[in-house]
Amino acid sequence: MKGQKGFVLLGKRPFFGLFQRIARWRALHEERQMLASLSDDALKDIGLNRGDVEQDRRLHFWQDPLQK
Repeated sequence: MKGQKGFVLLGKRPFFGLFQRIARWRALHEERQMLASLSDDALKDIGLNRGDVEQDRRLHFWQDPLQK
């Protein structure tokens, strides 16, 4: 029964979306920390400045700039 199969699969992984969001938040947090630790010269090489990094660092975890 095809309808039941999908329902059973949903029941086996009820927190999958939550785990994905937590993993995405952790990766974003680590990236923000890494950017904050770079020198001004290194930031200039990648086209950023200290103000851009501080502005991004002040965003809350639910404010995903890519809105994934």
